Amino acid sequence: MPATFTKTFDTPTYKGAITIPESTGKVITSIAAGTKADVDIAAQAAQTAYKTSWGLKVSGTERGKLLFKLADLMEQRIEQFAALDALANDKAYKTAYDGDNKGGIAVLRYYAGWADKINGKTIEVSSTGQIIPWNVPMFSLTLKIGPALATGNTIVLKPSELTPLSALLFTTIIEEAGFPPGVINIINGYGATAGQAISEHPIIRKVAFTGSTLTGRKIMEAAAKSNLKPVTLELGGKSPTVIFDDSDLEQAVKWAIHGIYFLHGQNCSAGSRIFVQERIHDEFLKQFTEQALAIKVGDPFEEETYQGPQVSKTQFERIMGYIESGKTDGAMVHLGGNRIGNEGYFIQPTIFTECQAHMKIVREEIFGPVACILKFKTEEEVIEQANNTTYGLAASVFTKDIERGFRVAHALEAGNMWINCSNQAEIQMPFGGYKQSGIGRELGEYALDNYTNVKAVHLNLGVRL
Repeated sequence: MPATFTKTFDTPTYKGAITIPESTGKVITSIAAGTKADVDIAAQAAQTAYKTSWGLKVSGTERGKLLFKLADLMEQRIEQFAALDALANDKAYKTAYDGDNKGGIAVLRYYAGWADKINGKTIEVSSTGQIIPWNVPMFSLTLKIGPALATGNTIVLKPSELTPLSALLFTTIIEEAGFPPGVINIINGYGATAGQAISEHPIIRKVAFTGSTLTGRKIMEAAAKSNLKPVTLELGGKSPTVIFDDSDLEQAVKWAIHGIYFLHGQNCSAGSRIFVQERIHDEFLKQFTEQALAIKVGDPFEEETYQGPQVSKTQFERIMGYIESGKTDGAMVHLGGNRIGNEGYFIQPTIFTECQAHMKIVREEIFGPVACILKFKTEEEVIEQANNTTYGLAASVFTKDIERGFRVAHALEAGNMWINCSNQAEIQMPFGGYKQSGIGRELGEYALDNYTNVKAVHLNLGVRL
């Protein structure tokens, strides 16, 4: 894989070409890590801003204007944001541009429109803590801050230590957009220090987190042991993709490819368990294999790249460990299963067949480009198999029978259901999981509920004692 790549930028703040040292697994730069003391300073600033220059001091109309301005400024620098996300995360630049950052801008504008339409609820959350993941940095940032700002809350936000660069750039447009000091506070740091401090801080009155189920448990515990702050958790998944024999096979294959290999498989809603009805199993596997072989794995800044390297050495080793586990447990490596090259953390798109429910690769979230193909006979059987998981974030079903599509969608225990598509998040629709995939919903109107409280005010208009 190439050690460098030259990219030409044409933005309001920079025009020209730069050479990017990419995808070698080497350190790009170092960022100062925030401590518990830094979180305390940020929390105090957020509380002061809420009481003096934000919250009930600013109308919904004005909050909406500021959010629209923030979106405009982000749009002006979208190439920079996308490049920083691709540089730190190693996702394809095109994905970072068209998906994460265009999507993030749309999220800000969506909640800007909501800011003056929230009624019947009081802004009582005040200072909020937010901890975002490394797989979709700017989209996660915007879907966290959008509803919080629209409802008048202040924010202490921690980006992932693996992808802090775009969040640092974001800090440069907050003041330019007109937000008062202390409304949005961004702190880099590790989960065990800065993240823990946010979760247990007595001033912070709500925390929202996206990441692993294991870390979600720790955050929930810290929130409960401190000031019993409410939590919103968007956690892991082991999403089923169910393909019936009456589906449009060509489309089902393409969507299944997107379902598992999008973002290199580093996606909480990845359709990693693919259930195929036995009559079409062999043909599906043939076409799915052909499509997987056609995936362009390479430098994130190359135009044709769909899959870059995994985000870090730790994640690379974790995925390779699961691949070895699959082999040990008796699953068959139908395709891939190996590292690509000697530099960077590239993994071949991998397909396992002969999978069984007890295997780790079927039960646990891998968060990598590894698909498990399983065969089924009947609708009842596949519903039972698909629901045989501790997770419940997402699921897909493919069929030309719409009645069956909705019947299976209702039966599957997942917070997000796609019929004849996969991994199609809409910002107007709520996103969240069942079971150990999380608590609460993000996106859509539902996300506003995370940042408001209901207060009953009783006025005596004539009852006398």
